[in-house]
Formats: sequence, structure tokens, C-alpha cells
Amino acid sequence: MDGHPSDRRSRAAGAWHHGPVLRGLLAGYRAMGETEVADLERMNQLAVTSADPWSRALPLHFTASALVVHPETRRVLLRWHHKFGRWLQVGGHGDPGETDPLQIALREAAEETGLTDLVPWPDASLRHAAVCHVRASATEPQHEHADLRYVLATRDPDAAIPENDNSPLRWLAVDEARALVGGNNLRHALDRAEALFG
Repeated sequence: MDGHPSDRRSRAAGAWHHGPVLRGLLAGYRAMGETEVADLERMNQLAVTSADPWSRALPLHFTASALVVHPETRRVLLRWHHKFGRWLQVGGHGDPGETDPLQIALREAAEETGLTDLVPWPDASLRHAAVCHVRASATEPQHEHADLRYVLATRDPDAAIPENDNSPLRWLAVDEARALVGGNNLRHALDRAEALFG
């Protein structure tokens, strides 16, 4: 894609991401349930109207995340997010120059777990789209993440290493993970991962 004229124009304009790719991804995704349908509509609107829908300066901006799984033992990996005070999936914001939500999720997952063998599982499909409220902090006002979620698998769960002392990791059965996340919308991603286990 580097040689495409629209990509060169995006870089020249200082845009982080190539909007039409994101809109194509969203157009091909089928939301489930009223909440996700509404969230997806907001995401489509963001992708259409913003020159850089990944910009952290926007009150609603895109992020990408992943539920890391070990299919053989049907377990999922959760990370303690000190900022939010809860157990969640891995993931985060795109860096300047990144264009693909899946690649953002893969990079973030590798950084936050130390796992070097992560691959989309069972394929590279988007698995969940959710808008998440983020409370204000000392460095940011309250805002929302338009989070695009994938499932990534590892063959070596014992190789997972926390990114730092404040971000422990836990391998859990899906039911245990549901109990930890409670009413958080991550429970929908957990349901979908469990269905993939078969």
C-alpha cells in the first residue's frame, strides 16, 4: 500500500491513518445487539467525519485491542490496568504512521505481554466493536474509546511477562474472567472467544 497515491497524500497531510481502510473494515463488520449496533454507527460517523479518527485530541477516538487466548487450554489472558482499576484485555492507541487496527492490536499485545508468537485466531476477523468511557485523569479529560477488538492466540502461555510491576497478567478460564470483568462490555468479547473454542 505504500506506493498508492492516496497513501502519499495522507502522509503529506500529516494524517496518522488511512481513513478509507478503516471505513471498509467497519462496513464489513456485523454488529450484534442494540448496543453494538449503536456503537458501530458512532464509529462509522467518526471514520467518515474526522481527518484522523485515531487522534487522542478527539473526545471519541479509535483504539485497538485483543483478547489473548491459549486455545489448547481454553484460557484467556487479562491484564490489570492500573489507570482504570480493573482487569481488561490488552491494547491501546495507534502510533503515528500505523494504519491497521489489527497490527496496532498485535503490537500492543506483544508490548504488554512479552509474547512473541501472537497470531490472529482463528483468523484475522474483527470480533467486537465497543465504545468505552474513560474517566478524567491528571493528564487527560474524560473521553471515549471506539475500541476495535480481535482475538490473538499464543502457543506458549508460560512465556507471558508483565510489562511492569503495576500491570500483572492472569491466565483464566472464561468463567473466571467473566467474574473479574463483571458488567464491563469486555464480557461480550469473552462470550465470543468462548464460542470460538467450540
